[in-house]
Amino acid sequence: MSERLSVMFNHADAFIALPGLLNVNGFYNTLLSFLDHAVEQQFLTFSARQILISAATAEQLIDDLQSFIPVVDSSMSRLNWSITERRKKLRLDLSLSL
Repeated sequence: MSERLSVMFNHADAFIALPGLLNVNGFYNTLLSFLDHAVEQQFLTFSARQILISAATAEQLIDDLQSFIPVVDSSMSRLNWSITERRKKLRLDLSLSL
């Protein structure tokens, strides 16, 4: 499964998980307000917030995704999303020294 996810991540421009942020009847308004507040408090960068796209209709969501132009953030460009690299970092040395 992780190999399939890696292939998907490496070949995809975007993902839509319905209801994802298909914000029907304002269902995700509270979440979106929370994220906007996190940006105001400098807990989340503006460019990271812009990755999350929402719309009230599926058609608008698709249009917004197709017209999305990412904001370049130097801190984000240093991140490595490779599953292989994450596994290397997750290994812990649990040996005991007496």
